[in-house]
Amino acid sequence: MPAQNGDKIEKTEEEWRKLLTAKEFRILRERGTEIPFVNEYWDNKKEGIYYCGACGQPLYSSRHKYRSGTGWPSFWKPITPSAVEEREDNSFFMTRTEIVCSRCGSHIGHVFNDGPEPTGLRYCMNSAALDFKEQAVD
Repeated sequence: MPAQNGDKIEKTEEEWRKLLTAKEFRILRERGTEIPFVNEYWDNKKEGIYYCGACGQPLYSSRHKYRSGTGWPSFWKPITPSAVEEREDNSFFMTRTEIVCSRCGSHIGHVFNDGPEPTGLRYCMNSAALDFKEQAVD
């Protein structure tokens, strides 16, 4: 269900649990990570748009996807700057930048400063946090 407007979506964790599969809930709501190289979109080469798996907001275009070698779908920028928000993540004894959907606050992945030009960024996302719709993109 693609987002119709920029309104924030707020649900209780119980409401999210009813809407999402156990795997989706673990990643999107509990900030989990999936196994590299065996997730749905890491090697997807089709043209289309990647949406938030929780609320349907468009997040990434296949035009900005690249093969990072990490085993997760990676993008050098979001579809629009306002599609995602950054949060400091101090889990696992390190500091990283978490990426969440700006509409519903769900965990999508992390961003790193080792990506390709023109941004130099690697948005390393979880396939289970995304829904892909094949379509022509500009």
